Amino acid sequence: MEFKKVVILGGGVLGAQIGLMSAYTGHETTLWMRSEGTIGRTQPRLEKYSKQMIESLARAKALIGNPLGAYLYPRALIKDWNKVTAEEIDNLMAMAQKNFKEKIHLELDIDKALADADIVIEAMAENPQAKIDLYTKIKDKMDEKTILCTNSSTLLPSTFAEYTGRPEKFMALHFANEIWAHNTAECMGHPGTSAETYEAVVRFAQEIQMVPIQLHKEQPAYVLNSLLVPLLDAAQQLWGKGVADPETIDMTWRIATGAPAGPFQIMDVVGLETVYNIGSMKPDAQDPDSLNHKILTMIKEKMDRGETGVNAGKGFYDYKK
Repeated sequence: MEFKKVVILGGGVLGAQIGLMSAYTGHETTLWMRSEGTIGRTQPRLEKYSKQMIESLARAKALIGNPLGAYLYPRALIKDWNKVTAEEIDNLMAMAQKNFKEKIHLELDIDKALADADIVIEAMAENPQAKIDLYTKIKDKMDEKTILCTNSSTLLPSTFAEYTGRPEKFMALHFANEIWAHNTAECMGHPGTSAETYEAVVRFAQEIQMVPIQLHKEQPAYVLNSLLVPLLDAAQQLWGKGVADPETIDMTWRIATGAPAGPFQIMDVVGLETVYNIGSMKPDAQDPDSLNHKILTMIKEKMDRGETGVNAGKGFYDYKK
């Protein structure tokens, strides 16, 4: 199977990045938007991330010959760091600008977006019912050949398989943030996913210059978030209990581990809507006496003020300064 047309359902933080990486690697890429307002929010994201990708390539030129270059270069943008030259990076930058301009298409008409799609990647919010409603809406609009994937970071594909109309061609393909540098793609099927579909999705991940992380069975939160979410939960609990403020918690993590960002900085990048949606699925989230309910209330107060993270200019930190 050839992946000539890639469709992304949603233009949020990861939807925009997946679309750009797909276009960068030469795939005709359509991002389906729910409304004109969504397009208005997505276009600035595409501009922001495309600029960051090109700037990453520009910085990589200065790393040629530096022993640290092998650790710092944008892994998804440069296939072979050991053989790359400054001239080749210049060519990659020119190619990126051309492909971003010519191969990304925004579409409001769901029928047009899905027509002749080889692979469709759903990148909507972590809201199970919203995903079910979307799958039910599109299941009869896709071609027989089309593979459907979810970029869900926490939800299992078996939760949704029966609603897709193509359970054998449905699985999870989860990306990390800043995928041009952190280029993992977690490939996780459900018991009904065909071997052919799984192999094709692994190959697609490789085509867009990701490292396929192949999971052998379903696991809530997959590999990456099985490691990351407990850290974010622990940070939220320290904050919710009043033990320390977000800046202190982040500083502690950065100094003690050498990590470039603390958990609240990571949450700002992920977006507080996603953090809130994941927290809302916890068993005691609706219990007014629980710590998790208190944390969700605190996060919701920030969201109501428009403080939803980096893309809003403010979250736990102010990015407008």
